[in-house]
Amino acid sequence: MNVVIINDNKKDFLDLLLLADEQENMIDKYLDRGVLFALYDNNSLKSICVVTDEENNTFEIQSLATYPQFQGKGYAKYLINHVCDYYKDKGTTMIVGTGDTPIIVPFYENNGFVFSHRIENYFIKHYDAPMFEHGVQLKDKVYFKRALRGV
Repeated sequence: MNVVIINDNKKDFLDLLLLADEQENMIDKYLDRGVLFALYDNNSLKSICVVTDEENNTFEIQSLATYPQFQGKGYAKYLINHVCDYYKDKGTTMIVGTGDTPIIVPFYENNGFVFSHRIENYFIKHYDAPMFEHGVQLKDKVYFKRALRGV
């Protein structure tokens, strides 16, 4: 596997970004200020994420997405570990905000993240249309954190 930092033409990855964040104008709020990491396996794009500097030694994974046909094969886990390793000398904490669903929450917990806080009705207030993940309407945004040092 090979992880590449993408500095130019980040919108070329919009199809994959939209799997993680369904509204383009929300992606636009962090894409330019974030670092886009693309994971390739056998020269084929499998997964991406965008990481932003949120100050106070904290970085945030904004969008983590893997093409559906490659999900469950460890690509997202590999990418999370890669970015946490990449930022371990640059900060102390990696956070991620996501929908509160029974599939997404355990994924992050199984990858070293612990619950941090919740923003109630975030998806209802900030998105134009209701969003659903695995049949569950997204309402609250839940944040998880992972220590970068000692990882």
